[in-house]
Amino acid sequence: MASERCTRPDRRAVLVGGALASLTAACGGARPAPPAQAPGPDGFAPGQPVAEAVAGGPGTVLGPADAVPPGGGVVYGRLAVVVTRTTAGELRGFSAVCPHDGCLVNEVTDASIVCPCHGSRFDLDGAVTRGPARGPLAARPVRVDRGHLVLD
Repeated sequence: MASERCTRPDRRAVLVGGALASLTAACGGARPAPPAQAPGPDGFAPGQPVAEAVAGGPGTVLGPADAVPPGGGVVYGRLAVVVTRTTAGELRGFSAVCPHDGCLVNEVTDASIVCPCHGSRFDLDGAVTRGPARGPLAARPVRVDRGHLVLD
């Protein structure tokens, strides 16, 4: 095993620079980066951070209003928006960017908005129900215009 052969670097090696980082990686102190995921049809890889510039602006049409089921929701990944519908029929829009680490939430299931990066979950009102996220999803107001969801 590599960890059995690790030796302490001498002072000169540390001062030269880079040796400590190399030793830490060689001794198993560094974790490998997770494998990259291929982008989906919406152009984003699940669980990868999303740039703020991707989000749609006011007046952007998301899709048909009836696509959002009561007690559920739809993630519009390309626009970094998630829309939920309460069992009473009220529509609510939120940023699909998780406040914990900037990843894109990827599904709404069992009345929970799910972030695949670290397992945060949010209720249909955008409030945290399971961390590590500490704050709610940011509101993105939506309205229905002629049967379509539109960002306000």
